Amino acid sequence: MRSFSLGDLLSLLSALQWTAVLVVIALGFGAPLALLLALMRTSASRALRWTATAFLQLVQGVPLLGLLMFFYFGMPVFLGIAMPPLVAVGIAMTVYTASFLGEIWRGGIEAVKHEQWEAAACLGLSTWHQFRYVIAPQAFRMALPPTVGFLVQLIKGTSLASIVGFVELARAGQLVSAATFQPLLVYSIVAAIYFAACLPLTLWARSLEVRLNGAR
Repeated sequence: MRSFSLGDLLSLLSALQWTAVLVVIALGFGAPLALLLALMRTSASRALRWTATAFLQLVQGVPLLGLLMFFYFGMPVFLGIAMPPLVAVGIAMTVYTASFLGEIWRGGIEAVKHEQWEAAACLGLSTWHQFRYVIAPQAFRMALPPTVGFLVQLIKGTSLASIVGFVELARAGQLVSAATFQPLLVYSIVAAIYFAACLPLTLWARSLEVRLNGAR
């Protein structure tokens, strides 16, 4: 047994970069899929709406931990290949992000009054140009606060990656705690790091909600 040292603190802070990597992967791959799901959910095609709804209901009905376990332990059974922790966690976080952001953005699109579509159509714009230049900017403003709020949940959700052995902040805390036998101190520091990472985003989301709702 050894005492908690500066090296342990630096190890925790270093692991934070992998938490950031998971968030970037989830947003980088999940955001385009979320936009596709939002467009499918608001499409005039019943088949597209039903397909997107079925996907969202399936994913949102499964805990993030269940997704992580499925892609890490289940996919190798189906594919017959070992799934690296980063890949498995990245896929699970991407699917999770896409499902929830898709619903947030769908709400933003549907919150734009139908008269805006009609006004854009009167200008002779195509459906895509109506969405790109008239609907999307308004939907973006309304969906931005909950999107930032979801980002806070995403950062905290990365802690579940420790279940499959991926060494991010929470897993690094487990390793340092096991080495020092000082769980109260170690997990208090881990919690403080998460708090420091999430607090600015929480305050930003609240500020955006007040400012943008006031603008409407």
